[in-house]
Parts: sequence; structure tokens; C-alpha cells
Amino acid sequence: MSTTSSPITADTAPCGRVVGGRRHQENDDEGLRIDDRTYECGCRVIRHEYHDGSVRIKTIRHDGKVLTDEHSGNHEA
Repeated sequence: MSTTSSPITADTAPCGRVVGGRRHQENDDEGLRIDDRTYECGCRVIRHEYHDGSVRIKTIRHDGKVLTDEHSGNHEA
């Protein structure tokens, strides 16, 4: 599994603010991919792509409100 963490210099957060933050990514050789963005304002965007090709994307504003929680495939809640 490969893991990288890198800064976000200036990007539009889910709340609309242009801020910096941190991006964390993990990948394995079998198709699992994790992409987690945490912004300085507290917003987050979490994307998980699973081995079977299904995807979950969750967008959370800095006040804790879930803006989107999208599921596809076998990992639906």
C-alpha cells in the first residue's frame, strides 16, 4: 500500500472559502483508493474507491453539516 500526504495551498473548500489544507491518499495494488482532503476551515471531502469498483464520497462542511454522502455499488448504507 502506498500512502502520501501533501499540502493543499489554495483550493475552494465545500463552504466556498478558498483556503489551504492537507490531502491524504492511500492506494493498494488491488484497487482500494482513499483520498481525504481536510481544509483549514474544518471542511472535509472523503472519497473511497473499493476493490469492487464501488465508490463513496462524503462532503462535510466545517460546522459538521453533511453536504453530500454519495454511494455506489456494494457499499451502500
